[in-house]
Amino acid sequence: MPYYAIRHLTRYRYNAPVRENITEARMQPRTEGNQRCVKFNLTVAPQALVAAYQDYLDNTVHHFDIPTAHVQIKLIAEALVEMQPFLPLPEALPEDLWQTLDTLKGDYWDFLSPSHFAQPTPILQNLADEFRLVRHADPLTVLKQLNQNMYNTFGYAPQSTRVDSPIDEAIAARRGVCQDFTHIMIALVRGLGIPCRYVSGYLFHRREDHDRSAEDATHAWLETFLPGLGWVGFDPTNNLIAAERHIRVAVGRDYSDVPPTRGVFKGDAQEDLSVGVRVTLAEAPPEPDESILPDTPWSPPPLEEEDQQWQQQQQ
Repeated sequence: MPYYAIRHLTRYRYNAPVRENITEARMQPRTEGNQRCVKFNLTVAPQALVAAYQDYLDNTVHHFDIPTAHVQIKLIAEALVEMQPFLPLPEALPEDLWQTLDTLKGDYWDFLSPSHFAQPTPILQNLADEFRLVRHADPLTVLKQLNQNMYNTFGYAPQSTRVDSPIDEAIAARRGVCQDFTHIMIALVRGLGIPCRYVSGYLFHRREDHDRSAEDATHAWLETFLPGLGWVGFDPTNNLIAAERHIRVAVGRDYSDVPPTRGVFKGDAQEDLSVGVRVTLAEAPPEPDESILPDTPWSPPPLEEEDQQWQQQQQ
């Protein structure tokens, strides 16, 4: 069974001092099914008291407050995850499973209804028509075909969309990133009446797999609920059925439920975000350095006299 060591660095820089920075992070891998988070540690600088809670979907949410004036925040999340082998999926499921899915609406309403980033639109319907996406054969066969169609139709192009881009942009351009492909496929799958949820996490890359997704970033894919099988993951970015290389961190209706970090601060400043991710086999854990997010020349703006006095009082 593989063990994965994960090191996830996040750095916010501000062009002017800010204060009262309240931040939450969803970076701790889940423990469920074939996956177990053996250990996890989150380090924050400037130093802050970090607390945690479980949200209604059992995602672990860490949160902290930095009240003093500062011009940078750095988060280092380190985890060790054990992954058990997945059971192989059947080639197909009974065709009458469509009728069983129709009885699940009450229990899976959140994952059948449109959400912020997975809305039905005319352009999405045109794509469904292009794919000839209708209920036929059995649900598993339809999902496999859709996963393949997404991979063949869309090009992987980093920075071609924004974190808050609607799905119509990626559909029109026929390119995007894992978040875009996941939202598009979620909207299509929900249109078939299959419960579907967004998964944020990491993908362990191997040279022989030729993955399209970026190796030094977080990853996203979707899970569909199929009676008899449970939640089954599909990765349209790489045309994969999610398996041992997919490390789950958080699940939600779409990205808006599970961003790795989210927060607010007081101050008139622009922020710059840098992220670096490294996933390795635990037999070769990453070195305790920050080479995955190299420093760039940068001089922090000085704290004004009022900020310095206020910070000293807080200390």
